[in-house]
Order: sequence, then C-alpha cells, then structure tokens
Amino acid sequence: MASIESLTAFQLDVMKEIGNIGSGNAATALSKMLNKKIDMHVPSVRVVDFEEMMNLVGGPEEIITAVFLRIEGEVPGQMFFILSPEEAESFVKQLTGIDDFSVIDHPDNLMALSALQEIGNILAGSYLSALSDFIGGSLQPSIPLITIDMAGAILAEGLLEISQVSDHAMVIDTLIDDHGDEGDPIKGHFFLLPDPDSFDHLFDKLGVSD
Repeated sequence: MASIESLTAFQLDVMKEIGNIGSGNAATALSKMLNKKIDMHVPSVRVVDFEEMMNLVGGPEEIITAVFLRIEGEVPGQMFFILSPEEAESFVKQLTGIDDFSVIDHPDNLMALSALQEIGNILAGSYLSALSDFIGGSLQPSIPLITIDMAGAILAEGLLEISQVSDHAMVIDTLIDDHGDEGDPIKGHFFLLPDPDSFDHLFDKLGVSD
C-alpha cells in the first residue's frame, strides 16, 4: 500500500498547482461575494509528520480556529482549514468589517463564526473541485463545522483513522490578501487527510507507484 510520505517533489508540485487553481477559483468567488479584490495562492505543499503538524499550529495546547469538512466521493477523507486566533480575527475584520470578534474573549459572535465557516466552505470546495478535475472523479465537501479549541483536541479525532497506516499528513499552505492597509496577507493551513483506503487511488492518480 502506498503511503503519503512516498510523495516525491514532482507529485507535491502537482498538488501545489492544483492548490493554486483551487485558490484562484476561491479568490474569484470571495471577490464577488465581498465586492472587493481578493488574491490567494499556495506557496508550498509539504508532507509532515503528526508532531510537525501540531508544531505548525503552535503545539497541542495552542488554541486554534478550525473549519472541518469530510470529503466524500472517489477519494474520501478529511480536511481541516486552520487559522491562529490572530489570523482568524484579522480574517473576519478584513473580509467582513466585524472588528469586535475575539477568539479567546468573545468566541460566540455568531456572525463572525458564520463568516469563517462560509469562507472555509468556499476555500475547501474550490480546492476539492480542482482536485476532482485532476483525478477525473467526483469529490464533495460535507457541511463545514467550525471549532475553537486546543489543537490537540481538534486534530486528534481526525488523525485517529489515518494513523493506522501512516503518521504523516499533507499540509497545503495558503496566503489570502485583500489588498487592504492593515497588515500582511493572512496565512492559513489546509491539512489533507485521505482515508486509509483512499491512499492508493489518490497516489495512483498522482503517478506514485508502490
């Protein structure tokens, strides 16, 4: 059985290109929805082990904002879109104008949470649409669920099934820029976790041989 750590630099470049196609589609959708120019790109796609994945978000006890989706279809699995509290607050403020949202102090702003949930849905849906086109099969995201909690608590359930066959996951770094005057582009991470039975099919489509 193939494993995610067997991906070569070439296959990761293919995933990066798919990510950039998806992020371009998402940027177009967000630009229309928000009536402002949004640019997105994927600077890197990499394979990391679970410890590195936790470290990327600040460690298992770090509070994070996560949009979780199940992937159904030809290559089922799970996807997380992860933002730090600061990035989530900046995202909400820059893209919706809500300036009193605090992940730590006021995490119950329903409008802000709904905006994050919908934006995560657009990003994931655009990426999965690009991946569907590449593999020639259908992939559909579930209804997104947004969670604010410690990284270890959020990610543990998603890692449980994949850990049966691998201790690695794919990280798709994402930069989102609304060309405003406030700060740098927002940095987020997609964690792509195909189900164990999905590995061989996905990697075969990417040209990975056992």
